[in-house]
Amino acid sequence: MPANIRLFIKPGCPWCVEAREWLDNRGIRYEILNVTGDAEARQEMHRLTGQGKAPSIDVDGHILADFGADELEEWWKSNNF
Repeated sequence: MPANIRLFIKPGCPWCVEAREWLDNRGIRYEILNVTGDAEARQEMHRLTGQGKAPSIDVDGHILADFGADELEEWWKSNNF
């Protein structure tokens, strides 16, 4: 299991809700960073992803940006998390 999982979200974003549900349904613990209310989180997400779209996730330095739950599942498996 990865040691450090951070999920960058925007409130009201349906894809962000899907990502949280996907992680929650698998019992995966993660930190939530609200890029709308936290300028530092927004800047970090942009630095990591090169964009401002949410959700974005950082799993032990592996980055996935602007995704839906299906893409998250495929990416998670392909990285053997």
